[in-house]
Amino acid sequence: MAETWVALELDVRLFDVDRWAPYTDRCRSAGLRLTTYAEVGDSAANRRRLYELNRDCAADIPGRGPFYTYEAYVRERVDVPAFDPRGIVLALTPDGAWAGMAATSDRRASGYVYNEMTGVRREHRRTGAAVAMKVHGIGFAGLCGVHRVRTVHHAANTKAIAMNRMLGYVDADHRESTG
Repeated sequence: MAETWVALELDVRLFDVDRWAPYTDRCRSAGLRLTTYAEVGDSAANRRRLYELNRDCAADIPGRGPFYTYEAYVRERVDVPAFDPRGIVLALTPDGAWAGMAATSDRRASGYVYNEMTGVRREHRRTGAAVAMKVHGIGFAGLCGVHRVRTVHHAANTKAIAMNRMLGYVDADHRESTG
């Protein structure tokens, strides 16, 4: 049976960031603070935290398969030209624990940025964090000077697809890495 993928794209020129402020407010009310990987700083400890957060959140993705080893993750996701710490939005708890992430890579040479992963650890779900991080991350397109955000989901990942469509993403004809 062939896997089915859903490719989506958002034109940020049509995106009304103010419309989504209630999600950011709800996230903050739940005690979560949004920041970026650039703001927390790149270090060996933070790379490990990012890996563990991404691994934990990816465990619920339908069709995901085994997650990277730490070494492969750093080699294929961090130590690559598309990685920009400003494109990694983090949700942090009051004690500094990493609760969620929305990772967007810099593909400006191709005219867009690419949302790699949005996920929230189970104990912090239903706080508005996923939408709040995604909205914050959409601003990364402007930092890169492009107006398109692309993403791809396994068709069984209905919650992620629905969240993106709610934000204004539309079906598109492209295929990216789904790793």
